[in-house]
Amino acid sequence: MKRRAFLSGVGVAGATALAGCINDTSNQSDNTLTVATYSSFTGEDSAGNWLKSAFESENGDATVEFTTPENGVNQFIQRKSEGAPIDADLFVGLNTGELVRADEQLDDPLFAETDGEVDGAGSVKPALDFDPDGRVIPYDTGYISLVYDEGEVDAPETFDALLEPAYEDALIAQNAQQSDPGRAFLLWTIHEKGADGYLDYWQALDDNGVRILSDWEPAYNAYTNEEAPMVVSYSTDQVFYHGEGVDMSRHQVGFLNEQGYANPEGMAQFADADNPELARSFMSFVLGTEAQSEIATRNVQFPAVEGVEPGGDFGEYALEPPEPVTFGYDELAGNVDGWIEDWARQVVSN
Repeated sequence: MKRRAFLSGVGVAGATALAGCINDTSNQSDNTLTVATYSSFTGEDSAGNWLKSAFESENGDATVEFTTPENGVNQFIQRKSEGAPIDADLFVGLNTGELVRADEQLDDPLFAETDGEVDGAGSVKPALDFDPDGRVIPYDTGYISLVYDEGEVDAPETFDALLEPAYEDALIAQNAQQSDPGRAFLLWTIHEKGADGYLDYWQALDDNGVRILSDWEPAYNAYTNEEAPMVVSYSTDQVFYHGEGVDMSRHQVGFLNEQGYANPEGMAQFADADNPELARSFMSFVLGTEAQSEIATRNVQFPAVEGVEPGGDFGEYALEPPEPVTFGYDELAGNVDGWIEDWARQVVSN
């Protein structure tokens, strides 16, 4: 489950720090693929670790190396703007707002068009496509929802219900400046209340005691410690938390307005990739049926490819909203940074 930080930009210090985060590829073989991603995508039992092992097994002397820069794609935007080497072939974990930011801040493209050279790209669910220029291919998606304790509160049915006395001091959310789910939840409120009404809505939420923490992990830890009966999280919550000894009453999923905010993750080849053919081969592998099922169960997100059914615990416990909603590229272009800045000025700075 993706819980990485969402940062609005990096300065000189961030660019300097990147030098220690990006792998030195000068001594790597021609068959080494450098994949930049977020930290929870790698490591033991992760989707990235499985993909690395399986791809290397199928591709002879190919080697996959992961790099997890602290500031994610923003650090590559900074390097590109300064004319510094990218030192990676592929980025895995890109969302719509980040793509918009890269396009708005750079004169030259950070990512390359795939030109139909990625097998399986045509099988991706059309609703998940978020790049009008065909550079980014979705590989999974999550749905932002509420997770609540049904022993403490009734299921919240609407956004307006969260403003009622019954939900005073009940909700923990995340900082949209730093957190991917926090940002998605903010965008969901803008989708429902409009660009002219969302700040008034958030003021009312604030007046009713919403608590804003930095990112998903501290927010969910606070929820786990029973500091509040609701938290902004994912509709796949029960996939991760179920089984013997788990109090499932603490892991109920609430779809406000019978919706969930779709937050697809994509992969894109860097325009300056040293190994573009291997990058496209890896992207094709990621879209295969087996890989899609493994990513879903290990990353606790829904497959992007049509017809893939992971089954098992995922099939039993993963919940899709009756009505997925999201903002597309054109809707976020020219807007998303301003929305977040205005929200932070009103909500976080108070």
